[in-house]
Amino acid sequence: MAEIRNYTMNFGPQHPAAHGVLRLVLELDGEVIQRADPHIGLLHRATEKLAEHRTYLQNLPYFDRFDYTTMMCNEHAYVMAVEKLLGIEAPRRAQYLRVMFDEITRILAHVFSLGAHGLDLGAMTVFLYCFREREDLLDVYEAVSGARMHAAYYRPGGVYRDLPDRMPQYTESHLHDAASVRDLNRNRQGSVLDFIEDFTERFPNYVDEYETLLTENRIWKQRTVGIGVVSPERALALGFSGPMLRGSGVEWDLRKKQPYAAYDEMEFDVPVGVNGDCYDRYLVRIEEMRQSNRIIRQCIEWLRKNSGPVMVDNRKITPPSRVEMKTNMEELIHHFKLFTEGMHVPEGEAYAAVEHPKGEFGVYLVSDGANKPYRMKVRSPSFTHLSSMDELSRGHMIADAVAIIGTYEIVFGEIDR
Repeated sequence: MAEIRNYTMNFGPQHPAAHGVLRLVLELDGEVIQRADPHIGLLHRATEKLAEHRTYLQNLPYFDRFDYTTMMCNEHAYVMAVEKLLGIEAPRRAQYLRVMFDEITRILAHVFSLGAHGLDLGAMTVFLYCFREREDLLDVYEAVSGARMHAAYYRPGGVYRDLPDRMPQYTESHLHDAASVRDLNRNRQGSVLDFIEDFTERFPNYVDEYETLLTENRIWKQRTVGIGVVSPERALALGFSGPMLRGSGVEWDLRKKQPYAAYDEMEFDVPVGVNGDCYDRYLVRIEEMRQSNRIIRQCIEWLRKNSGPVMVDNRKITPPSRVEMKTNMEELIHHFKLFTEGMHVPEGEAYAAVEHPKGEFGVYLVSDGANKPYRMKVRSPSFTHLSSMDELSRGHMIADAVAIIGTYEIVFGEIDR
């Protein structure tokens, strides 16, 4: 008899659908996957170790870089862990700003993943549509923090600053004449909050456009229905969270089950799937974007009616205003100490988790009373989800591996840490 031998193939890290630096070793019987072995560590930057040599404030920007699609959600988990150790709570207005930006970030992450997943499976148009919305929201990021992606906007004790009263405007250039600039600036005449409100009014129609392109598209359904099926019991056993868990029909969302910030005052629904396949997970993310839009609108309404501080009034934790610093010696000393030595955090340990766009993102901090963490450990959802790659892809074709990787919504900075 002829000897039957499986082929071994490297899928990535150079493959565009490997999302950066995933090396997936596939054992194949023809085109059918018999075994999938994910190799990680090609982006390892030792952030958890670096954190032990940086002050608590200097560590914050690292969290933006774990996952470049979920920046402020990553920051939220970290600042909550630091606040638990400090025994403080951010002012109410800061809590609402955090909720609003968490949901803006959720939309940013989901449109990115939807566009990338569509592109991986051969749908070019949806990628261009999704990035149209990202531009508006990244402009909001830039307006409040000065950076388009790595915002470092949250702080232990609140947020960096309140929303600006003016939205940045386009100016005339060799690319845009006066007429096109007027059109581009049409919804930027008011404050940043006005611009976000305008976006929330437009966004449901944009989601409808994504659905028109994909939801009943027979090619999209052929590529996603029945692919990577996970039962509710298995999803729980594998440690899934976020859309991966909810796509299998388990209604688990930290915003509802363990509310943080101002989520206990928000009205929203938790979408769940039925079949636990790639298509259901796609539908869950589509509905989550609609629910995020709903939460943002509630935050806008509250922020319009309620003013107040956005940082705790404690000079050992938060810096003084520039005016105070330049007119008062005490405040200058506080400013100098805070940005050179950093804050001293009481001894203890704390774990804080948020409902990140991809699942439960948690930060475990151990403090020995110094100005730097003694230990830091990050619980990233993508790491847990990728571990199921072998189980989900067995018996599927090589092309289906692309659909399964896309449904994980993975970014490797968060996996390798």
